[in-house]
Amino acid sequence: MEQAVVAAQLYTVRDFTKTAQELAAALHKVHQMGYQAVEGVGSVAISPAEYKAMLEKEGLVLCGTHTGFDRLVGDLPAVINEHKLWNCSNIGIPSMPGRYRELGEEGFRRFAKEASEIGRKVHDAGLTLYYHNHSFEFQRFGKRIALDIIYEESDPRYLQAQVDTYWVQHGGGDPAAWCAKVKGRMTLVHLKDMVIANGAQAMAEVGEGNLNWPAILQACREGGVRWYVVEQDVCQRDPFESLAISYNNLKAMGLR
Repeated sequence: MEQAVVAAQLYTVRDFTKTAQELAAALHKVHQMGYQAVEGVGSVAISPAEYKAMLEKEGLVLCGTHTGFDRLVGDLPAVINEHKLWNCSNIGIPSMPGRYRELGEEGFRRFAKEASEIGRKVHDAGLTLYYHNHSFEFQRFGKRIALDIIYEESDPRYLQAQVDTYWVQHGGGDPAAWCAKVKGRMTLVHLKDMVIANGAQAMAEVGEGNLNWPAILQACREGGVRWYVVEQDVCQRDPFESLAISYNNLKAMGLR
């Protein structure tokens, strides 16, 4: 089994990566914390070749990206070529576009089919497509929730999972149970914690909230997760400090 690696999702520090200089500085800070890998998000303000050089300078692996679904539909050959240049074998769908949600259950079924079709092309190119959930996929249609529809009606060969622990909990699900449910179908997981602040759910650094991390990490280990990606959409402190806290807590839990 390949060694587990803790990675940082760059969306956490998105406000500090808007220029080439900021991106270089952000990658340096992330590496200095101890992270060995990052998960990219959207487009960056530099060319793919410059991005590759930046990552290599810091000794960081690009373990995956979040690439907009519309770009996958309209510009897939370029996306594949970029990922091959970066030696990055995983392409992630950050969210299902709203136009599918407007169609209700049929929209989720349609998305599952269309994502599988894109995933087949990605697979044929030697790469892997995966889907990142939020909490809207916990909308119920009869006896099934939407996330079940996405995974049951897509081809597991062509569409992998990326469970987001916070958003599963936010939707009323059990993060550990979901990590177990997609066993063998998830290489990258998204880790963020949940607290209650002023009577409302809020994001927190891994290990600083209320999620059951021993159970979550055990399910990930048993399910073959390789990349443990820390992401915090909203931070209550400096985002780099939040990334450092999560990293150190995960190290204390036994991850490296």
